[in-house]
Amino acid sequence: MTTNGHHDGRDDQRVVITGMGAISPLGFDVETLWQNLLAGKSAARKITQFDASSFVVQICSDIPDDAAPLDDYAHVIDKKEARRLDPFELYAVMATEQALKQAGLQITDDNRDEIGVLIGTGLGGLIVIDNGYKALNDKGPMRVNPFTGALMIPNMAGGQVAITFGARGPNFCVVSACATGSNAIGEAYEIIRRGDALAMITGASETRMTPFALAAFHRTQAMSTRNDDPTHASRPFDAQRDGFVYGNGAGVLIFERLDFAKQRGAPILAEVLGYGATDDAYHISAPVPDGNGARRAIRKALDKAHIQPEQVDYINAHGTSTVLNDAAETAAIKAVFGEAAYAIPISSSKSMLGHLMGAAGAVEAIITVKTMLENEMHPTINYEYPDPDCDLDYVPNTPRKKEVNIAMSNSFGFGGHNACLIFEKWKN
Repeated sequence: MTTNGHHDGRDDQRVVITGMGAISPLGFDVETLWQNLLAGKSAARKITQFDASSFVVQICSDIPDDAAPLDDYAHVIDKKEARRLDPFELYAVMATEQALKQAGLQITDDNRDEIGVLIGTGLGGLIVIDNGYKALNDKGPMRVNPFTGALMIPNMAGGQVAITFGARGPNFCVVSACATGSNAIGEAYEIIRRGDALAMITGASETRMTPFALAAFHRTQAMSTRNDDPTHASRPFDAQRDGFVYGNGAGVLIFERLDFAKQRGAPILAEVLGYGATDDAYHISAPVPDGNGARRAIRKALDKAHIQPEQVDYINAHGTSTVLNDAAETAAIKAVFGEAAYAIPISSSKSMLGHLMGAAGAVEAIITVKTMLENEMHPTINYEYPDPDCDLDYVPNTPRKKEVNIAMSNSFGFGGHNACLIFEKWKN
């Protein structure tokens, strides 16, 4: 029996988390992000980086232009190089530096071939694409930056991280819309489990809002139009919710095979217990109303973790603040957990962060691990009007202290993609 007691894997089959890093609208490191979540602070604001007055949606929770502290990362990436990158690549490098530092993981000639990178993104280099298109229209094809073709593609966040830090193990990109971050983490877990790497730098990153992205997503009718009250716009599970708030940023975690982490005396934060992934095969943007796809992903994760539903102490919900998603997720949780669903605290980080799109699952996985480490759950803010279709305990408006040993994080994306991760607090 293992230390944590939920599966019989050897130390060379178990995967632990040793470091975490985050760049988000609520802070450029994990601790600042966490404190702002506990304080119930919303990152939503009016869009200022371009004129959005003609748009139906005029709010976001973007990281402002050039807000991330480049000076703090000059030792890993040159300022000139950093400014050339799309923000989704730069944020990934910054979050990776934080995570490697916490993990105390030095990538050297002795281990670099056994350390891989799996960093996803939902949208890729939108800023680079936007700049390239403007150059093409204004000045002609020969004035398009020669690096545009490389820097706009989704796998380049992982590529840039590998180049910056010298990791030469498995490296590819997961793109599954809003489930991207959780799918990336889950697949990194499986890479280590099957013996293809000793450690993985994993997570997801998303770029800043562009006028085209805003136009495209508001046309889905899935975004909040509370333009006059941005901080109250994201209100997951509330009866008056009207859509999500776009955000961006990055979350990166260091996953290691347990024996490798022990050998180097790494600070172990948590263990990855299970991962489940499914698809609704139903609609391009709407979830199955009864949450069947999400239910199957949650069930798969529980089965792989070898735990019963009632052993879950906390759920970090996908909780987008859209009418359909929140109701479907609630239905899925009730279908899996039965009456026990009403006793499990559930909170949505998106009530404060907004929806970080492809990066959401990665940042929320970090938040889920922090919840276990601190034994405190951040609230779901802006919860004012109960919805009969969303009748669970969403930790409304006020943080709550509770011993959390096993926690779950859900992510669901356009295209019907569903991913569920289960973590356990590390106990020596």
